[in-house]
Amino acid sequence: MIMRIIKFLSYKVMPIFSRAIFMKLIWRVKHARDLLYSGFIYGQLKKAGKAPMFCYSISILGSKYIQIGDHFFTQPGLRIEALDSYQGEEFTPRLSIGNNVVINDNCHIACINEVTIKDNVLIASRVFITDHFHGRPGDDDFMLPPIERKLYSKGPVTIHNNVWLGEGVTIMPGVTIGEGSIVGANSVVTKDVHPYTAVAGVPAKFVRQLNDLELKH
Repeated sequence: MIMRIIKFLSYKVMPIFSRAIFMKLIWRVKHARDLLYSGFIYGQLKKAGKAPMFCYSISILGSKYIQIGDHFFTQPGLRIEALDSYQGEEFTPRLSIGNNVVINDNCHIACINEVTIKDNVLIASRVFITDHFHGRPGDDDFMLPPIERKLYSKGPVTIHNNVWLGEGVTIMPGVTIGEGSIVGANSVVTKDVHPYTAVAGVPAKFVRQLNDLELKH
């Protein structure tokens, strides 16, 4: 009887513990890798706050124009571009990210003018934020292939505190997203969003006002 119990434990129970230990070990290795990688990225930025976490791997261009606040976190696949020159033109980009900002995987932020993301912003996966276009409407540039057109900024992008951007959102140049707002999944935001409102659609339109009770829950 005792031998049967021992065999059962060895064949059925122990592999479960082995898998759990293995998965825990893998998580610790990945966490250590991300800590080292975060330190590498941290040293490149213009300014960085406390305890940033950059999950391997991301792409950053123009790191000297980028600053982040405390407790920044991003999943893999983040692509940030702060361009200071393109097609013979020079720019002075400013890209600022506040405290407690969370960015999920495969997002893209592009800046030649100014992009500001303030505190406690949550950004879902596959979000695109840009302050510029390839070419200006009405210019002769549109006779050229898009990659050869000069970059044009309609204006800075500002995302205020406590904003939530849903999956697949695009924020276009010259847009301000008001504090506490929610942008629905796959929306394209072409105009300013008032504080504490929900918008959705292509282009994004007003859905509802968010009152204090809804924000608390």
